Amino acid sequence: MDKIFAKRPNGYQDSISKGIAAAHYFRGRASYGKGGMDAQIKRLKEEIENADAILIGAGAGLSTSAGFTYTGERFDKYFFDFAKTFGIKDIYSGGFYQFPKTEIFWAWWARSIYFNRYVDAPKPVYKDLLDLVKDKDYFVITTNVDHQFQRAGFDKKRLFYTQGDFGLFQSTNPDCKDTFDNKVWVEKALKAQGFIRNDKNEFIVPVNKDILMEITTELIPKTQEGDDVTTNLRVDNTFVEDEGWNNASSNYADFIRRHENLHILFLELGVGANTPVIIKYPFWQMTYDNKKAVYACLNYGEAFCPEKINDRSICIDGDVGEILSQLKEK
Repeated sequence: MDKIFAKRPNGYQDSISKGIAAAHYFRGRASYGKGGMDAQIKRLKEEIENADAILIGAGAGLSTSAGFTYTGERFDKYFFDFAKTFGIKDIYSGGFYQFPKTEIFWAWWARSIYFNRYVDAPKPVYKDLLDLVKDKDYFVITTNVDHQFQRAGFDKKRLFYTQGDFGLFQSTNPDCKDTFDNKVWVEKALKAQGFIRNDKNEFIVPVNKDILMEITTELIPKTQEGDDVTTNLRVDNTFVEDEGWNNASSNYADFIRRHENLHILFLELGVGANTPVIIKYPFWQMTYDNKKAVYACLNYGEAFCPEKINDRSICIDGDVGEILSQLKEK
């Protein structure tokens, strides 16, 4: 199987290579595009309408703008008992907590997966984005693992989730290169903890907040062969790049190849400094290489570009969802 995948174009590795090269090349002062916010929003609207294709690169800031926050109200609502018992402060850090029992570990992960994967984002940011690009030739590369693009209606064949999917498990057996849908298990695990469904068929905490912080031993997820499982997230080199992942990587490479000399808009949304070699730096490099390309960066507090592509860049500092909403109204 690995030999079959090796014959396909690997958009992920190509992107990393571009990113590493860009990290060395684009040094010096940061630039911020030309004109004020209103002028740059107007220019971005024109680019979306006129570009031959749009390559969207999305990071955690997009989901944060959509209401998928890991602290505050959502955390207090669904993880209040874990916070009280273990002193956990947010959903992200809880994923690394060393729980005393496997049954507690998987109770935590059932909640984390469900409320960050199997529910729609509180705000319509992803749907607003789809409205803006649905009639264009677009593709999405994202480091997010919450599956919100597909839930919002984006074409599955135009999506590449580079870092995995909350909705998949993988075996801890290194010889197994398959992944497994986990929705059925997640729902069973939530029921076992005492969560109930509302009139929208979504799991919620009961009014009396009488829920458990563990599942039964029998509910601990296993493969059909009896091996332990873990989440299909890129946390180390054991991450399984399954057939779906390889197909998406190949589709990404093909999209770039087909548009490398055309008027393409590289639309970067909420990408921070955590993994810039996957999206941000490659976008800079591809914009520089293609004189017809335009780079747009929408981010809260981190909207900038290299000076060498400033004349073909749009940098808008602000909440991504609010900016997309303004673009829809123009």
